[in-house]
Amino acid sequence: MLKEFWDTNKMRGDAELWPPGSTYVNHWDQNTFMVNIEDKELSGGGYVLKSHIWNAVRDAMTQWTGQRLAECTLYGIRIYEEGAILATHVDRLPFVSSAIINVDQDVDEPWPLEVIGHDGIAHNVTLEPGDMILYESHSILHGRPFPLKGRFFANVLIHFEPIGPLTQTPVRSGDLPPYLIPGSPEEKYWRRKHPKGWKVMQNPEFTTGTTEAHHFAVKMDVTSLERVLNMHERYANAKDANGWTPLHEAVRLKHDRAIDIVRMLVERGADVNALTSEGKTPLFLTRFYLGLTSVSRYLEENGAKVVGPEV
Repeated sequence: MLKEFWDTNKMRGDAELWPPGSTYVNHWDQNTFMVNIEDKELSGGGYVLKSHIWNAVRDAMTQWTGQRLAECTLYGIRIYEEGAILATHVDRLPFVSSAIINVDQDVDEPWPLEVIGHDGIAHNVTLEPGDMILYESHSILHGRPFPLKGRFFANVLIHFEPIGPLTQTPVRSGDLPPYLIPGSPEEKYWRRKHPKGWKVMQNPEFTTGTTEAHHFAVKMDVTSLERVLNMHERYANAKDANGWTPLHEAVRLKHDRAIDIVRMLVERGADVNALTSEGKTPLFLTRFYLGLTSVSRYLEENGAKVVGPEV
């Protein structure tokens, strides 16, 4: 899907506006461009594409880190052109666990990502189109400090915040994030910016990422979703950064188990008329993506309404 989107829209990138004084890239000599994957005006763009990328990368990142992950930022496809340099840096918090996907390139020689590992040694990692690298973006120095030789290099950056081991239920509230070392200089800096402390996703109003209920609703994993709801009843109405509940996630997918997932969520108290940040109800989404189905009929029988920005 990502490659098809790129092939269709690669000539429609917008110049990025870097703030004065920013030296992440040498934009004063060679600016970067961005093809926005969320742009519904672009063929194949929108939430469906973004959701597929999130889900695919999250699976790999979860396996690698062993952590529960909250979504932070998924940029569009950034395009670097000849002569571009990405200065060596670390990412700001909460960008801790990150990935880069090489979407496409036309280069005369490899343009590797240089990382300074925890061993203190510089490692050059070369990505071919279709490759993905996972890296600890806040704790290791990384960049592309040598000018790009070629026409362009296009990649996607995906950032997650780890919120605790998979083997533990996150219970912290008002404390430090689990990836910060108490007493470190970073703690002082973090507390200045977050005087109210750190909140976890047990709170349905937490909006920096998805819960396990969202994840298992997308996976159509009835057993795991039931287990999560037994432990965290409030997750049935938890909203992610886009205002989506697990019910919003489940109703848009064509799957034999979709009706079982939807029925379980509704029986556990999921609001059938919950609105996303864009003002969309679950019934609006299932009608938009799938038309009239057993899911839409079930929602209507339980008082759901078609509400959306286009209605």
